[in-house]
Amino acid sequence: MRAAGDGGQRPLIVVLGGSGFIGAAVVEALARRPVRLRTVGRRPQPVPAGAVADVEAVCADLTGRAALEAAVAGADTVVHLLMHTGGWREAAGNPAAEEVNVGVMRDLVALLGNAHRPPAVLFAGSTSQAGLPERMPIDGSEPDRPTTAYDRHKHTAEQILMAADAAGLVRGVSLRLPTVYGDSPRGRLTGRGVVSTMVRKAFAGEELTLWNDGTVERDLLYVHDAADAFLAGIDHARVLAGRHWLLGTGRGVPLGDVLRTIADLVGAHLGRPPVPVVCLPPPDLATATDMHSVTIDSSRFRAATGWRPRVPLHLALRRCVEAFAHSAR
Repeated sequence: MRAAGDGGQRPLIVVLGGSGFIGAAVVEALARRPVRLRTVGRRPQPVPAGAVADVEAVCADLTGRAALEAAVAGADTVVHLLMHTGGWREAAGNPAAEEVNVGVMRDLVALLGNAHRPPAVLFAGSTSQAGLPERMPIDGSEPDRPTTAYDRHKHTAEQILMAADAAGLVRGVSLRLPTVYGDSPRGRLTGRGVVSTMVRKAFAGEELTLWNDGTVERDLLYVHDAADAFLAGIDHARVLAGRHWLLGTGRGVPLGDVLRTIADLVGAHLGRPPVPVVCLPPPDLATATDMHSVTIDSSRFRAATGWRPRVPLHLALRRCVEAFAHSAR
């Protein structure tokens, strides 16, 4: 990140998707820095309490080129966290999903190519772009073989960014994320992932369901650790530019263990026995990636930036339970 923008001003960091699950955590972390911060999302966004940054919150549909151009005007750094609201399962055969997941990146690098100095662009890729690798853990050196439409969208957007970096239009960095979970900066349980869904079900007294026997493993990254990784990426963009980097804890956790921990934490909070965890056959909507264990070796990113995950899984799950309990009052 440049020490200052043109004319000695604080650098301008633009977060696209700042109202989203990961975006809100990134905005909260950046607001503690002496920068100019423009957060852009579809929903209204409150300025973080106690912000040190000069914060500008913008509501916009960034699939419109004019809105995107206004959003990134003057940016020293752009953090691209946009994802179509339908989620990864709804990407197949959905032109609107491709427009958000790929089209915005294509327009973004074209617009930024006119900048006086190439800005840094940090993109939220996905570790699932590698497809179904036989070797675990994955470290980013394996070939990419995306198997779902969403992963193909992510891969195409990443390739557009890397091509723009090679052409000198931007300094492009792709941070590939594993399964991200956690509570929002405002103490609420947000997101539509497995952890949030199961916490809600446990509070409702519903059984927690697993596909197959629960031994499939996921490398779960706490959302605030993910946000810290993006800040580390901003700080080291010159070193990181031109390639993708994997984020993760280095530990694959069986989903059955995760669900049983959630059931125990919610039961203890409510003073009742934990809800049952039940194994079921996978439904028709299940994909091969749903049945494939994932563990991430993020040592290359750690060595380049000094970043590391700080919040243990059990503590983070406890925070998720407490956040939901607080928001449900």
